[in-house]
Amino acid sequence: MAEVINMPRLSDTMEEGTVAKWLKKVGDKVEEG
Repeated sequence: MAEVINMPRLSDTMEEGTVAKWLKKVGDKVEEG
């Protein structure tokens, strides 16, 4: 299931970004913080 991931802005004009490396494996839990 797809899920939205909110990324921190690096500048006031940033509108989108790219995840360069994913550190979690499929099925790993992801917690806020």
